[in-house]
Amino acid sequence: MYYYNIYFYIIISAVIFDFGWDQILNYLDRKQMSQQIPKQLQYIYNSDSYTKQQLYQKENSYFKLISKSFSFIIIMIILFTRSFGYLDTMLRIYIQNTILLSVIFLEFIILIITIINFPFNWYITFVIESKFGFNKTTKKLFISDWLKNMILNIIVGGLILFIIIYIYQHTNKYFWILSWGIVSTFSILISLFYSEWIVPLFNKQIPLDNGDLRSAIELFTKKTEFKLSNIYVIDGSKRSTKGNAYFTGIGSKKRIVFYDTLIKELNTEEIVSVLAHEIGHYKKKHILYSITGSLITMGITFYVLSLFINNSSLTIALGGEIPSFHLGLIGFSFLFTPISEFIGLLFLFFSRKNEYKADEYAASFGLKENLINGLKKLSVKSLNNLNPHKLVILWRYSHPTLLQRIKNLSK
Repeated sequence: MYYYNIYFYIIISAVIFDFGWDQILNYLDRKQMSQQIPKQLQYIYNSDSYTKQQLYQKENSYFKLISKSFSFIIIMIILFTRSFGYLDTMLRIYIQNTILLSVIFLEFIILIITIINFPFNWYITFVIESKFGFNKTTKKLFISDWLKNMILNIIVGGLILFIIIYIYQHTNKYFWILSWGIVSTFSILISLFYSEWIVPLFNKQIPLDNGDLRSAIELFTKKTEFKLSNIYVIDGSKRSTKGNAYFTGIGSKKRIVFYDTLIKELNTEEIVSVLAHEIGHYKKKHILYSITGSLITMGITFYVLSLFINNSSLTIALGGEIPSFHLGLIGFSFLFTPISEFIGLLFLFFSRKNEYKADEYAASFGLKENLINGLKKLSVKSLNNLNPHKLVILWRYSHPTLLQRIKNLSK
């Protein structure tokens, strides 16, 4: 048929590559698993916890096989049945404004994806996570979170789309530069105010009480000349037993947020070592480099998008007849998938490298053993895969494995 042009075959190839490579990585990870505890893990896992960890990882891997296969089949059906083109034609009957048409088209696609993912996320939460003792989310809370996320995506995503499409239609030549500036500004604002604007919609954050832990944290931050007065505890235990901690914000807006589950699992010295690791990222300017890299990548992406956004052959490949922003964007997202995978490899490489440096920063204050002990506790508690395939680490892991971090710290 006429819409089976070169772009159609490239898009199909990109979708097959993405699905196939993902399944190869999952297979390699499953093949790496063993019933007996590997030598290097014998001092971390006991027999019972190792068996539980293997079952948890296998169950997640097989579920990903099913969910990814389902998504792959749906995408292939949509592409071969020209569904994007039919949706475009149908909406044009009722919507004449081209900006509104593109926004509604893209928001509809996002809504459909969200609805399709709902049962899979439900299964992960209430079957797999519950089976292994992680889930603390109630069904009411799960639905509430899902609705909030969907509404946020529709409102915020719709607003950004409207602005970008407006810019595209009125300043075609400078579309990619202005859009890059708008999205970059929005990204920086989110980095600054995420904990104040977004987190309260889902969780409660309270300042860390005065006590031994806060005193130890304040003492350490003075030692490192790192100004930090915003120390918060988040009620992560209402959703999961897994612990975490993170920095958010920039400059005077920066704050450290500890999950209440992490505070429960680790002792004071181990928590300080986790904080030292995060401070290491700031001191080594990893946050700045990461933001800069993301902004540069975003600029390149917008530039390449500007070359394809009005391509009539790409529109035809998706089953459309009239070139439009929304069909151009969807077509580009398919074409850019393999490129983004390789860009992601570069980011993951530097991310793992920065994790080593942050660990070394914490160790420089005599916190090596505390950090190792804290990482062990969190990894075992979360049933993390501590022995993944090397190719999987290269392609997916933003952090080195626990064994790699221990080996590096032991130097």
